[in-house]
Amino acid sequence: METAVARKFAAPDRRPRAAGAPLGPGSVLWRIAGDGRGLMTGTSAGVLQLLHPGLGAGVTEHSAFFTEPWARIIRSIPQIWGTIFAPDDGDGDRRGRAIRDLHPDIKGVDHQGRRYHALDPDVFWWAHATFTWEFLRAAELFFPLPLTRAEKEQLYSESVTWYRRYGVSDRPVPVDLAAFEARFAEICAHELELTPAADWVLHPPETAPELPEAPLPLPLRPAQPVVTWLRGENLRLVTLGALPDVVRRRFAIPWSTRDRVAFAGTALAFRSIGATVGPRAFDVFFPPGTPKPDRRPARGSAT
Repeated sequence: METAVARKFAAPDRRPRAAGAPLGPGSVLWRIAGDGRGLMTGTSAGVLQLLHPGLGAGVTEHSAFFTEPWARIIRSIPQIWGTIFAPDDGDGDRRGRAIRDLHPDIKGVDHQGRRYHALDPDVFWWAHATFTWEFLRAAELFFPLPLTRAEKEQLYSESVTWYRRYGVSDRPVPVDLAAFEARFAEICAHELELTPAADWVLHPPETAPELPEAPLPLPLRPAQPVVTWLRGENLRLVTLGALPDVVRRRFAIPWSTRDRVAFAGTALAFRSIGATVGPRAFDVFFPPGTPKPDRRPARGSAT
């Protein structure tokens, strides 16, 4: 059911609308989001979210982020991925609106005295935009073959359909991939700022919680070193390395030549490994309960 707050922010918009594209087996979004490597830029997307004034304020004032940052992420991913891998549009809409309806009371005044609301379309869309960027960036850095321009445009159109499942106004949604890239770059260059939440992540105190290392099921134990690798210094390398250059420069994020070389080597290693193993090898990156596409071959197809 539509909430009063959602209706308030769903004002009509007569500008050209972005064209959506169907989600389902064979879609680019299902392929990238259903591969654990698509999560490798997730911490970078999280930083971009926290750098947004409205999102950063909401996290600071309405969550246990500073005491349980990883628990928040682990809880959120299965819910959000559920809106991608819903079996049909009706179920996708139901799941998306259920997430939207968790946000009416996330509002207030930020540390600079500006009012914010989680259901402000510009705020809600930026969170979604970082997920779209996350998948495009992950495919560029960590997958064996880069997406073609046509595949990127297809993924963007599919992400528009995904966004509409939340039932929030289309007003901020760029009309196509080129407009999305331009708007994303503009926000990174001019509108993001070092919120208290982002500052805490980029300059963590010694008492900041570490990424938990849950034991894997016995058949997957050989992959435990991969999961362990993503902790500590290597987590910093992947998170900061995937960020847009303009963000690292604007916020004076330390990034040395040695870091750059190490990050390029890491990306190359994942692209090389990915050329010899299938996507199931990276399922260890998903939190428990995260929906993924059915990778079984269709009945009657070659195996």
